[in-house]
Amino acid sequence: MELLPESLRDPNRSSSTNHRSSINGSSGPDDVTFFIIQGLASLGQEKTLLFVVLLLGYIVILGGNSMIIYVVLTDSKLNSPMFFFLSNLSFVDILYTSTTIPNMLSGLLAGVKTISVPGCFLQMHFVIQLGVTSRAILTVMAYDRYVAICDPLRYGAVMTRTARLLLVAGAWSFGAFCTMPNSSMAFQRSYCSANVVKHGWCDPSSVRRLVCGSVTADNIVALAFAVVALLTTGVLILTSYILIGVSVSKMAVAQRLKAFGTCAAHLTVVSISFSSVSCVYISYRVGNLPTEVRIIVSVLYAALTPFLNPVIYSLKNKELRESIRRTLSRASASKR
Repeated sequence: MELLPESLRDPNRSSSTNHRSSINGSSGPDDVTFFIIQGLASLGQEKTLLFVVLLLGYIVILGGNSMIIYVVLTDSKLNSPMFFFLSNLSFVDILYTSTTIPNMLSGLLAGVKTISVPGCFLQMHFVIQLGVTSRAILTVMAYDRYVAICDPLRYGAVMTRTARLLLVAGAWSFGAFCTMPNSSMAFQRSYCSANVVKHGWCDPSSVRRLVCGSVTADNIVALAFAVVALLTTGVLILTSYILIGVSVSKMAVAQRLKAFGTCAAHLTVVSISFSSVSCVYISYRVGNLPTEVRIIVSVLYAALTPFLNPVIYSLKNKELRESIRRTLSRASASKR
């Protein structure tokens, strides 16, 4: 998701940018038909190494998250709400990384990556929405853990199938709510003829720098909804764990360990997710940071949590680990 827009540092750019030399043969702001994704074109031999690392990471992301979705759908022992929410988180992670990483990979191979104007806006929209939705699902998972630990006798009555579906639908709706104003304003702007996006994909703040004229209103809207998205999810997750902590403090030692075990994976994922957001925020606010460093930080942010989610949950959740082992054993036996 977009954090603090990079263009906040320079909101008063003049519309004189209309007169910049054209890259795609157009001469006016309304004639831009595609954007050029700069990516990491300035890198030399390092591009090959980065391509290999990014490709391997993407394969692990697709494989690991697809495995979680498959075992949750096929293993009757994983029918609890926690695994339902986890499979939805894995689905969002697959979509999010598929929106961003393939563009980076093709750019590293081709050197120059182009994207149509509608394609760019569509990608921009999903980059923000899926980022917000993933945090909303993490918030739903925190609520699930709160009910399971603080009100275990009513857990089954609260976390019905209808309630689960409504919570996931709410997470997607929250993502759309935080995205639509930003996307709508970006679509209505005129873009100047210098159509190079200095990022690995259509990053909202990077595209906004190409707008002809002032983008002060766009920056305010983007910042406001970013704050709403981060504060809402962050405060709800924190509140859930404060209540869990109060409840756990009244339990016996054995019960405390069990409660901590059910929360460990989620807490780890939440910590990594919000820490990576902080790193992206810092990279946008450091004025003299090279563009390539910002892009690499953004790529790591886009890939890190989806990469680690399957690993963390597989290591820390015995039921999921055993289900994956059974699935792999059946697949191995069927090939003999």
